[in-house]
Amino acid sequence: MLNFLRPGIARLLNPVGQALARTPVTPNMITVIGTVGVSGAALSMFPIGELFPGALTATFFVFTDMLDGLLARLKGNSGPFGAFLDSTMDRFADASIFGGMVIWFFLGGRNPLLGMVTLFCLACGFLVSYVKARAQGLGLRCDVGLIERPERMLIGLTSVGLSGLGVPYILPIGLWGLAAGSLFTLGQRIRAVHQAAAMSAAGEAGEVEVEGEARG
Repeated sequence: MLNFLRPGIARLLNPVGQALARTPVTPNMITVIGTVGVSGAALSMFPIGELFPGALTATFFVFTDMLDGLLARLKGNSGPFGAFLDSTMDRFADASIFGGMVIWFFLGGRNPLLGMVTLFCLACGFLVSYVKARAQGLGLRCDVGLIERPERMLIGLTSVGLSGLGVPYILPIGLWGLAAGSLFTLGQRIRAVHQAAAMSAAGEAGEVEVEGEARG
């Protein structure tokens, strides 16, 4: 849903990418550094209630998720492993952000219900990503989704950060909304894969029938 913002963000990051392209730094290094930064900020600050500093620091490193791709295009060395590493590191970052919040809710935050909602957001986000990856592995299209990873990061980190600044009710509203949106997106993708699989099966059946008629 937020993909329309990517060109603008890419233009903002382009000078940084151009500078990095003249150094030995590789896209994979940027990917790992970004994940370590996000995970370190979330797991060190969220569990002790430092919500705004944690969200701000994590947001800074989240932008490297676009910088590594930009650097790969500038250096012309993008490849399957880079895409694999980027997706894998994204899951680490997601687990750190929402996992840090779960720890906070069950300990210092003393809100087990929101802790369970946050855990649901994490699990549902993983499933949303898995469904798309599995569908693509089977050769099926699955390009739908109300709440994809950029939306999860935006809603999650914004609500956490504003809550850390004292904005009332923003964190439960954000997390409950994210949980509902993620569940809806999961349903969207499962339905899209079901339709794509049915169309693929119908197409194969049609080819077999035509081939049989030709032989007849």
